[in-house]
Amino acid sequence: MTKVKKNLGEGSIGRLLVSLAFPAIIAQLVNVLYNIVDRIFIGRMDNGEIAMAGVGVAFPIIMIISAFSALIGMGGAPLAAIKMGEKDNKGAEKIISNSFSTLVIIGIVCTVTFLIFKEKLLWAFGASDSTIKYAMDYLTIYLLGTVFVQIALGVNPFINTQGFAKIGMITVVIGAIINIVLDPILIFTFNLGVKGAALATIISQFVSAAWVLFFLFGNKSILKIRKEYLMPKLKVILPITALGVSPFIMQATESLVLISLNNKLQIYGGDLAVGAMTIMSSIMQIVTLPLLGLSQGAQPIISYNFGAKKIDRVKKTFKLLLSSSLAYTVFIWSSLMIFPKFFVAIFNNKPELVEITSWSIRIFFGGIIIFGAQIACQQTFLALGQAKISLVMALLRKIVLLVPLIFILPSIVSESNKLAAVLAAEPISDIIAALTTITVFFIFYKKTFNKNLSKKVL
Repeated sequence: MTKVKKNLGEGSIGRLLVSLAFPAIIAQLVNVLYNIVDRIFIGRMDNGEIAMAGVGVAFPIIMIISAFSALIGMGGAPLAAIKMGEKDNKGAEKIISNSFSTLVIIGIVCTVTFLIFKEKLLWAFGASDSTIKYAMDYLTIYLLGTVFVQIALGVNPFINTQGFAKIGMITVVIGAIINIVLDPILIFTFNLGVKGAALATIISQFVSAAWVLFFLFGNKSILKIRKEYLMPKLKVILPITALGVSPFIMQATESLVLISLNNKLQIYGGDLAVGAMTIMSSIMQIVTLPLLGLSQGAQPIISYNFGAKKIDRVKKTFKLLLSSSLAYTVFIWSSLMIFPKFFVAIFNNKPELVEITSWSIRIFFGGIIIFGAQIACQQTFLALGQAKISLVMALLRKIVLLVPLIFILPSIVSESNKLAAVLAAEPISDIIAALTTITVFFIFYKKTFNKNLSKKVL
């Protein structure tokens, strides 16, 4: 216990950030493989482009399920770290235990609700006569593993926030390896198609969930899930959900965005354009999840030292997070603009799909060059417990800007440019939201950190 506390509150910020962020980045990259690998193998089935479009139609529901895990996991983990910084481990364990039981309840409710309404939702989300079967087949099986998804994704942040980044990384690595091994076996060898892809995913999530619980109920964890704290208490859950509502909305509105995009793309580009969007959403995951991994590595350092009133260490950690995040997105933006076909070929090699997706990428990802700065600021707000500010910034990009632009831009351009206009909504909203978030953060930064509250960085 003492060692972890010393590591977070003392020593080189750079080395500490690398030691925590590197496993988190690897974990996030590996975590991408759950859906990415599915799509890679699905794209190589007979009628792979149609099957991929079907899975893409189902993906908004999967994103909503993941959003609930972020509501509790990303809301509770910073609060637990702050409690540790305040030397209140009992309070931290109440947060972890309440979070676990709440995630199980959420998982059960989501399973029942989406199983009942899945077909109506899929039609509303942009399914066509040719894609509905694939969407239904994939989603029905995936929903049976919702509780496992909630535990694996929602409880794992409580491992990372204690400083056990490698253990957190192992959680997703185990699941991803199982998924990669099972996908071709179930899809092709057993001829289960998209059902096999979904089955491979829920089996791998089950194993990941079991690993998380084994650690947090065991003796190696500093903070444990305690039976006496399992009954959810409003005074514990409300602060968690208040802080977690921002990442929840960020992910849930991503679902709303995808629904809006799929509907408009179906109108202006058909199933092929929806398939292209499925590939681009996968690329977006590849791009953004390492950023989240980097911020997850920084979060325990920022939260712990903020709780311990070591503001100089908070400032230094943020500066490292900002510079590395921005450098990453500049590199990724350059790669996407120069080599779009390389990224498309990972998922499908059919000429017509490669052509439309490569063209779309240069428009859709145009604003990602400064996205790293937005993520760094957004996640630091969360690490500092600033739920309201983070929520407003999350709403700005998706609800205020992106969704309206998806519908407005096609209406003001010629018929031949409507597809491009739908895609252009993404970079326009990205740039405006990023500049706004950066501005708001640095106003907050000056007011909060330029006070004589800090201790000398050790």
